[in-house]
This record gives sequence, structure tokens and C-alpha cells, in this order.
Amino acid sequence: MAKRYDALRALAIASQALGFILIITLETVLGDAARPWQGATLAAMLFAALSIALVRQYRYNRARKARAERERESAD
Repeated sequence: MAKRYDALRALAIASQALGFILIITLETVLGDAARPWQGATLAAMLFAALSIALVRQYRYNRARKARAERERESAD
């Protein structure tokens, strides 16, 4: 069975990679003055991860309910 492309997984990986690159770049460019910006970047990364997890859970639950409905209709 071939795996489908998972856009949410790709988005999660890309957002985390971009966040880490930004944190490192801020440290390189701004030195110690980067701390507040790095904190904001980390907060944005956590928000993105939480949002993606919530969307994934919503999609899973919606698919599960649709499967259950199809099984209920086919049983009738």
C-alpha cells in the first residue's frame, strides 16, 4: 500500500525547520539582542504545532464519524 502525501506533516516539518533556521539566524545577526525575538519565534513555532495537531485531530474524528455512518448505512 502506497502512502499518501500528508500535507499537514509537510507543513509541520517546514514550519519547525523554518523556525529553527530563524532562531539561529537571529542569534548570528543580533547576538544577545536576539533573545526576545527568539522567544517570539519559539512561541510561534509552538502555536503552529498546536494548530496543526488540532486540525489533524479534527480531520481524524470527521473521517471516523463518516466511516461509522457508512458502516451503519451498509448494515441496514
